[in-house]
Amino acid sequence: MTDDIQTQTDDASSDTGATPVMEERIRQALMQVYDPELGINIVDLGLVYEIDVQDNGDVDIRYSLTTMGCPIGPLIEDQMRAFLAPIEDLGDVRPELVFRPAWSPEMMSDEAKAALGIF
Repeated sequence: MTDDIQTQTDDASSDTGATPVMEERIRQALMQVYDPELGINIVDLGLVYEIDVQDNGDVDIRYSLTTMGCPIGPLIEDQMRAFLAPIEDLGDVRPELVFRPAWSPEMMSDEAKAALGIF
């Protein structure tokens, strides 16, 4: 009986631990979304500010663009939804374009900086 209780506890713990795993799966999928002008994915560019997975599987993604007037926001959001669609147990994907904090090149990964020649 103690084993049954431990198994139930372990199952509950793994449910709680699924959020970081799901967030990483989402982040990996978002690495397939590229800024068409720079040819670098939005994660390495530092454009993905926050990924928040709700208990029901819905996901809120706060992201930015390199410039306020950049017209690719709808394209980026469509690509986010397309690359996240195959992830099992994921609910609604709700991207939210934000401009605070303002994006800057310092937010890029070292790989993105190297690709653009920024050191």
